[in-house]
Amino acid sequence: MTASINAANFLMLSTFGIAAVGYLLGRITIKGISLGTAGVFVIALVYGAFFGTRFNSRFVIEEINYASQALKIIENLGLVFFVTSVGFIAGPNFFKNMKHNFKSYVLLGVVIILSGGLTAILCLLVGRAIESGQPGYDPGQLTAMISGLLAGSLTSTPAFSATKEAVAAQYQDAVTVGYGIAYLFGVIGVVLFVQLMPRVVHADLDEERKKITHVETGDVAKFKGKLLEFDDFGFTPFAVAAVFGILLGSIKFFNFFSLTTTGGALLVSLVFGHFGHIGRADLMPSQKVLETFRELGLMVFLIGAGVSGGMSFVRYFKPIYFVYGIFMTLLPMIVGYVVAKHVLKMNLLNILGSITGGMTSTPALGTLIHVAGTSNVASAYAATYPIALIAVVLVSQLIVRLF
Repeated sequence: MTASINAANFLMLSTFGIAAVGYLLGRITIKGISLGTAGVFVIALVYGAFFGTRFNSRFVIEEINYASQALKIIENLGLVFFVTSVGFIAGPNFFKNMKHNFKSYVLLGVVIILSGGLTAILCLLVGRAIESGQPGYDPGQLTAMISGLLAGSLTSTPAFSATKEAVAAQYQDAVTVGYGIAYLFGVIGVVLFVQLMPRVVHADLDEERKKITHVETGDVAKFKGKLLEFDDFGFTPFAVAAVFGILLGSIKFFNFFSLTTTGGALLVSLVFGHFGHIGRADLMPSQKVLETFRELGLMVFLIGAGVSGGMSFVRYFKPIYFVYGIFMTLLPMIVGYVVAKHVLKMNLLNILGSITGGMTSTPALGTLIHVAGTSNVASAYAATYPIALIAVVLVSQLIVRLF
């Protein structure tokens, strides 16, 4: 009994210690670029790489090591909090956005994610050609690594979590390492792109600001009358959505495809957020609760996944994987820019706003607002982001299932 209590205390100590140091790292800003919550993931990787052996030793009870199960509980709990919150927040405008902007921003978001997926498949085929004759080559491990690189290059935590659930248990650490390798350039690459493109095309930003078009995302219908709240904060509908999401994600369709916990929780919470209420019953948690749960969930998920992946980082890392990640970040943005400019005939700042949304990069949006000198670019981000969020989850899972 004493061993299990000590293990539990050590797990809590590690979790909060990583969070504290990670957030301090995330606050460091160099030329407008910071890691934010991703600082927690970096520290978790480092902790796993250097202290993984000591961590494992704390969870040996009667000669059985429970470290991986403990980290999995931490990871999955954070995942449910994060993804369910994201769904509730996006829900009120998601389906209306699909209707209003399908031929422009929604289409562009899909193009960007599909470009990333095709780049990932190309890298996978190149990787197989290079590594197939090498000792210890494992095609499943390479697929998991490439899928993790895709999630990291698009800085998509939902895609990261969905990919981890989709691969076999022995490949989950490869997904985490891939995500960690590609994430840093995934953040920096998009930030640099929105900073440099106006200079590359010699844009007059004063003129470009005048051309910005507001993106219609549809009005959220307001309930006329007083809604019945189950509790003061909306914990009840949040918990109900999470329960139904987990159950939905557990269903395997045609013995081939499942939404996983990520997809199930995201879909159910999107529907809850879209309707907002059933009759007089309020289905929406408060915005403050959703923002808190989203950040808390992201932090806890990144700690669980990061410590586990850090233990295997050295074993999986290869310099070529970093190169793959660079391509998976750059090519979708280039393709998206060309399609937006020459096919959809969009103006520069709306293009860049939609690219930050399509790449699911909130840091790049902050940079673009500073570069453009106006927050109006955020509407293009908001119109593209939700569909990109869903698309990258689906594309990541398809790569795992098909390759």
